[in-house]
Amino acid sequence: MFKKIIAILLIIRPINVIISFLSIFVACLICSDGNIIVNKVLFALPAGAFVVAAGNVINDILDVKIDQVNRPARMLPAGRLKKHEAVVLYIVLNVVAVVSASFLNSAGLIIVIVSVAGLFIYSYYLKSVPLTGNIVVSFLTALTFIFGGAVVGHLQNAIMPALFAFLVNFIREVIKDIEDMEGDKKNRVFTLPGRYGVDVSLVIVRSTTVILLLVTFIPFILHLYRIEYFITIMISVNVLFVYFLKSLWLNSDRKNLGRLSRLLKLNMILGLLAIYIGTMK
Repeated sequence: MFKKIIAILLIIRPINVIISFLSIFVACLICSDGNIIVNKVLFALPAGAFVVAAGNVINDILDVKIDQVNRPARMLPAGRLKKHEAVVLYIVLNVVAVVSASFLNSAGLIIVIVSVAGLFIYSYYLKSVPLTGNIVVSFLTALTFIFGGAVVGHLQNAIMPALFAFLVNFIREVIKDIEDMEGDKKNRVFTLPGRYGVDVSLVIVRSTTVILLLVTFIPFILHLYRIEYFITIMISVNVLFVYFLKSLWLNSDRKNLGRLSRLLKLNMILGLLAIYIGTMK
């Protein structure tokens, strides 16, 4: 039973779920203008986090054959969790997410339902459509912040963090496609690097990272966030982005790409911290 619980925790990708949890919490804080409604946040957090968890599960269910090549240690190809158990888990997570969202406003509920449907369509079909799949899943990730803004009734405050999240996740998705290219090709799934090559994909990654670096200056230039945001961004987030670009230029093998993908997760958390610090009263 203990091993099964561990397998369930691993298949939902706890780090991704925690980042989504924190993203929604920060989104609610920065969008509330200091008048946060506790009961709304308490229902929003599990609703958003469980949608992300369910999205990770359905991705593994539909990618079993690919993961046998790319990631054989994952729960399903390794046999630590059976497929029917994962399907039940997927259904339960989505039901809990929708039920939790039903206690929110109509906008929050609609975003959760759209996200559930969108993540399934992405995993089932769009994941193998070059660029389109990357854009769709990145948009769904950015929707986390829109969700937080919708819950507290101040959508406009969620635009900048949503844009930041979209760009970071777009970069990660393209990198993951490069990592998984071998298994994808064996299963006749042709993502961006499989269709247009690794070099083209790396150019897109580098170009998007430079755009993202420039985007981090916008909130400070437009006086949306305080000086503390700018300081935090410059000494942490942007330093890591520059390191990311340098490392990617020097070494683009699969092992380093995996390390850089994890680095982007850390930078996402640091970016959330910078936004939070920059909006604190």
